[in-house]
Amino acid sequence: MNQTDTPTTNTPTSQGSTNLPADVIANIHTKLAKELGIKPAQVNAFVKLYDEGATVPFIARYRKEKTQGLDDSQLRALEKGLNYERDMASRRAKILELLQSQGNLTEALQARIEQATSKLELEDIYLPYRPRRRSLAAKARAAGLGEVAEKLLTTEITPTEALEGYQLPETITDDTGNEIEVDFSDAEKQLAGVEAIIIDDWTQELELLDALRTGFAKTATINSSLASEEKREVGEKFADYFEHSESLARLPNHRLLAMLRGRQENVLVLKVDGEDAPFVEKIISNFELDARQPEARREFLVAAANSLWKDKWRPHLEHRLLTEKRLAAEADAIDVFASNLQHLLMAAPAGRKVILGVDPGIRHGVKMAVIDAQGQVIRNADDTPATATVYPFAPDNKMDEAKATISDLLKAHKVELVAIGNGTASRETDAMIKEVIDADEAITAKAVVVNESGASVYSASELASDELADLDVSIRGAVSIARRLQDPLSELVKVEPKAIGVGQYQHDVNQSQLSDSLDKVTQDCVNAVGVDVNTASPAILAHIAGLNRNVAQQIVNYRKEHGAFTNREQLKDVPRLGVKTFEQAAGFLRIRDGEEPLDATGVHPESYDLVKQILEKSGKDITEVLGNDSVINTLATDGIEAANDENISLAAIKQELAKPAHDPRPEFKTAQFREDVNSVNDLEEGMQLEGVVTNVTGFGCFVNVGVHQDGLVHISEMANDFVEDPMNLVKPGDIVTVRVISVDAKRNRIGFSMKSEQAAPAKRTTTAAKPATDKTETKATRAPRRSNKAKPATKGGRNNPRSDKAKAKPAAKQKSEENKIGSLGALLKQAGLK
Repeated sequence: MNQTDTPTTNTPTSQGSTNLPADVIANIHTKLAKELGIKPAQVNAFVKLYDEGATVPFIARYRKEKTQGLDDSQLRALEKGLNYERDMASRRAKILELLQSQGNLTEALQARIEQATSKLELEDIYLPYRPRRRSLAAKARAAGLGEVAEKLLTTEITPTEALEGYQLPETITDDTGNEIEVDFSDAEKQLAGVEAIIIDDWTQELELLDALRTGFAKTATINSSLASEEKREVGEKFADYFEHSESLARLPNHRLLAMLRGRQENVLVLKVDGEDAPFVEKIISNFELDARQPEARREFLVAAANSLWKDKWRPHLEHRLLTEKRLAAEADAIDVFASNLQHLLMAAPAGRKVILGVDPGIRHGVKMAVIDAQGQVIRNADDTPATATVYPFAPDNKMDEAKATISDLLKAHKVELVAIGNGTASRETDAMIKEVIDADEAITAKAVVVNESGASVYSASELASDELADLDVSIRGAVSIARRLQDPLSELVKVEPKAIGVGQYQHDVNQSQLSDSLDKVTQDCVNAVGVDVNTASPAILAHIAGLNRNVAQQIVNYRKEHGAFTNREQLKDVPRLGVKTFEQAAGFLRIRDGEEPLDATGVHPESYDLVKQILEKSGKDITEVLGNDSVINTLATDGIEAANDENISLAAIKQELAKPAHDPRPEFKTAQFREDVNSVNDLEEGMQLEGVVTNVTGFGCFVNVGVHQDGLVHISEMANDFVEDPMNLVKPGDIVTVRVISVDAKRNRIGFSMKSEQAAPAKRTTTAAKPATDKTETKATRAPRRSNKAKPATKGGRNNPRSDKAKAKPAAKQKSEENKIGSLGALLKQAGLK
């Protein structure tokens, strides 16, 4: 047995001794318990397991007894909070150490540092004390002007009188003893140095800065403008922000991210604006400068106060407020992406069926491949892969030949489902295949449109080359599309999440935090479902608790060399898979039809002896027990020593036995697109359509109704009542019924509504007439005043009184194109950029 464990990507990175004092650790645990609404004992139990190398999926599934039932979402929040608070504590200790060595640490300053709640706040507190040897104030102090500054602050003399008797040293050195070059040769430059010292001292008045920040934050606005006229045309997608201003405090996250993207692309210039006079007055009042005499002294100090605000504090506050807002927006965008990815990965699988994957195209043809129930490309009688490329559309127009080829594939391999990618020519391909199916009673296949985002990325990947080495790159996409229908989780883990297309501004946020968040979501999904170790790809194995890419590949290599695993114990023979890794991973790796029936379940090998003792005591065989609730409830556990193991939960074991290899994903179902609606040009206002939610954002959701362009359901159009968070109503993959409220064919933009038809029209007209910054947007984004009791009447189309194919009356011809675009423009202004 291999005893060597390798570091894994699924092992926590912030483990082991943190070298923090016991009281600090206790405070962190207490704080986390309070913030998450759990018991300190639960936090302590998690931290102990976590620091010993246990992964979140393992703790959630197999250590429920120790954490008193914390689920994976609670454990992820605890993991994130623990790592953040540990980093905070380490940085806090370092700052206290630095201030102590400088001689600047006071009781008040220490208390302030210990009460800081964010890394940004910690750095703000330390900023005035950060050594700046090359600053004007530091040079002035080195030149002996500190005494002049003190005299001017405490004595009723003019600035000129304060300089009397000052002698410029022949050589000036900094606090390290190195000589520095400065120019304080005349009174004007000397007074500039004195002012810099005074301002530097004033910056340490952190309570005053707090008060100014609070006041400035309430009144500050963010203004965006076009960077230059040359950018007007290329930056047309940012047109809503060419002349835009609104309150920074109330700025929705999606609009901020849109503005920041515009600035990143050099299309927009952003500026935080606000008043100066009230805040300068507060500084003057705080230091009692109005009472200073003589007048020349007062004017000098008031000028310093103005400089403190305009040159020091205001730029700092603008940066901090925008940074805080950006960090909050990024965190929200990452959460949205993670939530969307989770729902997409946990989408219902079609299951073990023979599927024809179809990658539509026009000039380059429609590519097709047939996979078997295990996801492998079927071989023809002559051992060639069951693939084809047909050219039914212009310029080739070989429709009859294409239909004959498709029919042959469907009948020869007894295809059960046809997975059609939703890219170019998707609807035309869908219509063609349905004609083939309808024309031949021997064909029982059903056509389903599948989201193909990222399939091309997979096709060109190294993984695809290894898995489908004998297939052309163009055909690999069809295989991936088929596998996505068969098992979305197993196939989508092969694609970088950012290529799947369910994020909001995913390229604009912190990429490290985004990747970490998405990796953890993927890990949780994979482990929730479990994998068949004999069929799983290295891509999905790498996300199993305790494993990484290297060990995952070693498992596949071992499988190729020695044949299929017949029991979990064989995993211990895989190179680089040690005892700890086996403990973390084994319960999530399933072996069907193996030597040990329990290997096909979620029961962990550490519990096998207990299960066998219970069965022996009860006189039952494992085959009688698996999946049989009535028998499981009669099992005797009295007097069995292993039942007292604190790591093992009898309740959890019984649950696994009752539902062996339970798949938590929902039942497979598909949306029915209208056959007469194939492009944006076919849409008319008032149409009611069934579609699939493809993406959920902070400002609404996007729905695919089969026209090659997802339409937006703005948050204000999602329900008749107030909607606080679109995620509370829908998730990616949901089948919903929507009504077309605006179409801009020129810009390829569609507006949908999920509101009940009776109340919607009047409200929609009002919304369309208002600009992006009107009160409608403010209402939609601030906290609700009442609970949202409305449920989406159209979800799944269950409450839709109208027929799926009933065509609404066309919009009035007299309605101007300008008004149609204006209606959609208002929605898009509220939504930001897709």
